[in-house]
Amino acid sequence: MSVALFVPCYIDQFYPDVAVATLELLERQGLEVVFPKEQTCCGQPMANTGCAAQAEPVARRFVELFSEFDQIVCPSGSCAAMVRHHYAEYFSPDDQRFRKVRESTFELCEFLTDVVGVQSLGTRFPHRVSVHPSCHGLRELRLAPSSETRFAGGRDKLRELLALVEGVTWAEPQRSDECCGFGGTFAVNEADVSVAMGRDRIADHLAAGSEVIVAGDMSCLMHLNGLIRRAGQPLGVMHIAQVLMGRPLSGAIRPSVAVPGLAVGE
Repeated sequence: MSVALFVPCYIDQFYPDVAVATLELLERQGLEVVFPKEQTCCGQPMANTGCAAQAEPVARRFVELFSEFDQIVCPSGSCAAMVRHHYAEYFSPDDQRFRKVRESTFELCEFLTDVVGVQSLGTRFPHRVSVHPSCHGLRELRLAPSSETRFAGGRDKLRELLALVEGVTWAEPQRSDECCGFGGTFAVNEADVSVAMGRDRIADHLAAGSEVIVAGDMSCLMHLNGLIRRAGQPLGVMHIAQVLMGRPLSGAIRPSVAVPGLAVGE
């Protein structure tokens, strides 16, 4: 099985250790992973802003590049959801390369649980964690049951994986799956609302006694971390790949470079 690693733009530019941790995590399962150097953005920022004409050539380039691989794995629910649920408008229904890519693209956690079937990790993270399920991962990829549905139960794939890490203890926010307020360009166009939503989420995680918020999307964590840093609050953020690899909490909170205006809260 050939596995291609797709790295989202903001991870590539600001949080490269998330990409490295993802690669190490996949290789630990005995997989041979390829990183196609020609990869670019999946087109989600343009599509979400309504710029379909600008998103289409990026989507076509993505399919052209990744169609040669058996599986495509991405450490981001939003980017994986873009390919799986929003590429259809750029391709004809009988486009075989598009259909192959759509059916073969997985978010990291669902790949590890549903395809690989990970049972052990051999890593340790001795901290009290709370989980932030991103909206795309939760409501488009169904990585966990969401509170607004009538159906209880179902798998929570992030928590399944975190439970395999020695030393992890749980903090439980009262509103477990509320949006953080990032939403890409929403954080720019509706900055005040975005900040208020982010602060509410942080307060909920702090009240639960969390040491670190763990999520599958660095975009959400980037937004929350900016607000946390501005307020000087005692709370870390980490991508789940870093926790699953047992990365130290102290080394994963800030982006790799200082970028003014990185996020609303930065």
